[in-house]
Amino acid sequence: MARPRDPDRRAELLDGVLEYLAGNGLSTLSMRPLAEHLGHSTRVLTHHFADKRALLGAVLARLDERQRERLRALPGWDGERPMGEIVRAAWDWQLAAENLPFTRLVHEIEGLAAGGRLHGQVTRLLADRVEFVAASFRARGVPAEAAVRYATVQNAAFAGLQIDFLNTGDRDRAEEGIAWLAAQADRWIEEARRDRAAR
Repeated sequence: MARPRDPDRRAELLDGVLEYLAGNGLSTLSMRPLAEHLGHSTRVLTHHFADKRALLGAVLARLDERQRERLRALPGWDGERPMGEIVRAAWDWQLAAENLPFTRLVHEIEGLAAGGRLHGQVTRLLADRVEFVAASFRARGVPAEAAVRYATVQNAAFAGLQIDFLNTGDRDRAEEGIAWLAAQADRWIEEARRDRAAR
């Protein structure tokens, strides 16, 4: 009879896998070198994850969960601070030297997904990310439909500015872009509040 899976051990393994991927990338992921890095046999990995695809799905979910936890922990995330300040704080956190490997990993994952190499595993996570940011707009008084529209544009612009900076190294230009995007988020919210007050 198979040994029951320990959820805490599984979470610990996933965090170890994320550390490995942040340093080595995802495109060449192989179970054996990964297991060796973690100090285990591949059997330990397959006990918790049926195969490489299952491991990848769990890793993507864990990475997304960790990012959301950190964003929710930003002071004022729930609506007490202007959205522009949240955008700026998220940018600074994701591009801090200690977090940069994970930010690069996120963009590698998105690129592989766009190239059809992750078999649709990222589609749901990206859709959920829009809803996550839309909830923050709604907490600031933006109607649901507009909140989804704003979150879609904001997520795409935020990611695009990060990719631009990571590819070109032109931080000043990227910083100007993020300053505009942060101000635009506040303008969207102000516009939504005016529209609501006018009704």
